[in-house]
Amino acid sequence: MRSGWFSRASPHAPGNLGKTPGSYPLTTELKAAACRAIDARRDDVVAIGRQIWRAPELGFKEHRTAALAESWLARLGLPCTTGLGLTGVKAVLEGVSPGPTVAILGELDSLLSWEHPDHDPETGAAHACGHNAQIAALIGVALGLVEGGVMAALAGRVAFIAVPAEEFVEIEERLRLRAAGRIELLAGKQELLRLGVFDDVDIAIMVHATAEPRDGRLGVGGTSNGMVAKFVRYVGRAAHAGGAPHRGVNALYAAQVALAGINALRETFPDDDHVRVHPIITRGGDVVSAIPSDVRVETFVRAASVEAIAVAHRKVDRALKAGALALGARLELTTVPGYLPMYQDQRLVELFSRNAELLVGADSVGQVGHRTGGTDMGDLSHILPVLHPFAAGATGTVHGADFTLDDYDAVAITPAKAMASTVVDLLADDAARARQVIAEFRPRFTRAGYLEFVRSLATTETYESAD
Repeated sequence: MRSGWFSRASPHAPGNLGKTPGSYPLTTELKAAACRAIDARRDDVVAIGRQIWRAPELGFKEHRTAALAESWLARLGLPCTTGLGLTGVKAVLEGVSPGPTVAILGELDSLLSWEHPDHDPETGAAHACGHNAQIAALIGVALGLVEGGVMAALAGRVAFIAVPAEEFVEIEERLRLRAAGRIELLAGKQELLRLGVFDDVDIAIMVHATAEPRDGRLGVGGTSNGMVAKFVRYVGRAAHAGGAPHRGVNALYAAQVALAGINALRETFPDDDHVRVHPIITRGGDVVSAIPSDVRVETFVRAASVEAIAVAHRKVDRALKAGALALGARLELTTVPGYLPMYQDQRLVELFSRNAELLVGADSVGQVGHRTGGTDMGDLSHILPVLHPFAAGATGTVHGADFTLDDYDAVAITPAKAMASTVVDLLADDAARARQVIAEFRPRFTRAGYLEFVRSLATTETYESAD
């Protein structure tokens, strides 16, 4: 389906857009040029999304996907910085005059889903969340702005950042990366914040796929939970499970008691806090004939506010200690910062909403409420203004084995046009709107304050009951 912008084609060549806007306002001409350029490259953008879908990679290991993003940005004449947070990529497109920097983000990684029909047979990686469409849309925005010739009429800069490791998976492995000094923070945007990649960014924008009909073709607004993550190890004592179980200390039973305790806590969480705790056992023992002596658990503790997370995760810690106490096992408990709750900038939401209505019609723009999942875009939202809409085009259950992208026009092309149009709104007229958004934004943290806070969440403790 062609966009509304395409149907309002400008009679002016891209090089003249800044000089003679004709019968439409200058921003309308610029948006039309960007959207025509995206339409002209539609097949390439869709092919990028499909190529990434076929080769999913897990976080901090997205080497093929990062190389693909870099190659397309380099073709547009944009010098790239690579290896950011191990695999991240950043390129900057300059406007005609100095001004704010708007970042377009896309997430490189996939999820771990052995049940997904399109999983990688060696790693279990699968794009069960649609991040492949984000990278396609990011390249689409770059194509639209460069080949549409619109930057000659815009102030400031556009940074294209392909970000690693949004999905918070493989906690134990990432802790090993941290111990080796290769990363410090376990999610990609967090790590890039630490490294200073966002120091020159004033506004950040990305669009995520959705399979929720209520979100409409483009869903705007909304908040999300934050969380802390926990890596839990129960250490017991091995013994023959048939011949002398009384000589052992069953670490698996310690974990089971802890999980029962967590389940019993659920009615203590206020509904408005949107608390979610969902542990998994990643190692439950080695052989059936031996009492399990080394059992490992991973869990998130999610909630809608930092305060609610703090309360909930302390309760979960009590349940985890109860398991060790009941069985006489040792608990080794590592807590790491996960995501902060996400808050979107309402001025950006309003700008994007107007562009969304022109592209898909007002009836097809949904209002997104609070989501009880989370994203490391939440961390960015505490430091700078962010926008995180949702785009239709997916079916199935997000993070499920049946999740798939059915319509790349909806999930990559339309978002690319909407983001490119929003960039035009922000950076036209000497970036007047961007400057207003920045001036009115009230950050919750400085970068230094953010790092101090998330580092305070990282703890390691050992609990051993005294018999």
